[in-house]
Amino acid sequence: METKRLVEKDPVLKKDDLIVITGGGGFIAGNLALYFKKKGFTNLRTVDKKPLYEWYLQVPGVESLCLDLSEEANCQRVCEGAVEVYNLAADMGGMGFIERFRIECLRSILINTHMVEAAYKAGARRYFYSSSACAYNTDLQQDPNVRALKETDAYPAMAERGYGWEKLVSEMFCQEYWHERGMKTAIARFHNVYGPFGTWDGGREKAPAALCRKVIQALDTGKNDITIWGDGHQTRSFMYIDDCVKGIDMIMHSDALIATPINLGSSELVSINDLLSKVEKIAGTKLKRNYDLNAPRGVAGRTSDNTFIQKMLGWEPNTTLDKGLAATYKWIKVQYDNRKQGKRVVE
Repeated sequence: METKRLVEKDPVLKKDDLIVITGGGGFIAGNLALYFKKKGFTNLRTVDKKPLYEWYLQVPGVESLCLDLSEEANCQRVCEGAVEVYNLAADMGGMGFIERFRIECLRSILINTHMVEAAYKAGARRYFYSSSACAYNTDLQQDPNVRALKETDAYPAMAERGYGWEKLVSEMFCQEYWHERGMKTAIARFHNVYGPFGTWDGGREKAPAALCRKVIQALDTGKNDITIWGDGHQTRSFMYIDDCVKGIDMIMHSDALIATPINLGSSELVSINDLLSKVEKIAGTKLKRNYDLNAPRGVAGRTSDNTFIQKMLGWEPNTTLDKGLAATYKWIKVQYDNRKQGKRVVE
């Protein structure tokens, strides 16, 4: 039987302490590695099962490993010497992926199961888990005019099939590693993160990137129409990547939030129709809208209640959708043009 650690106040995190970030070839984790590098941390280890040429961001000076973290031995290798571990590895994507590949999403539970144990055995001080708003009770998300979801709305449990249940169960693992074994864990429920250096084509992209790409493509091909999944009345909130990585840092290092799930998302609710209007305004165009009612659409409405994060951190994600979309559209336009010219891009 494992014994509970003696819980002590953390020493100051030194710039050369080893920080491990999983899912490093992905959008959020890649930006998180860049965030810590800019803060002056010099001992960063990132890991992803994708080959390096498929990574969205490979940060110079950061150790980059290609390993499948659903295998226990690889998790042990990754956590060797770690002071802090940020687990953002998962097989996931936008609604098109989540609804069609539930088994793949569920299998991500292996990653967190092995990673949290490996981090504990390696003596890591803190462990971060990237959860999702998909963990919330879907019965509360059946109306586009949804009330904002607060942290207690995850129970009674009725999470989104596949991906949502994986997140909810993995949250429990993190909570028990604190209560039973004394490892400080942090849990953030992400709400639709978007921005530059993210997935923008291929089926795993989320709505902001998908709509940016579709508008760019319509302008490029001369077509004056666009297809929207669902009826366009679905509502969501979208968090810009810079707010996400800052929030991860703040949540991870808050003693008041140990083993406590918390929303990390924008409270700016928008319909998919209005989201497209914002992208059209950036592009200077207006397109005919076609609606695919048979396409994956997810819940009718979802947004973040930020009362708790405001209380605990005195902060909430605050980049406006207009500002974040402008930066995202500009970046995707460059990727689209580069691909058209035959240059290799990460999609």
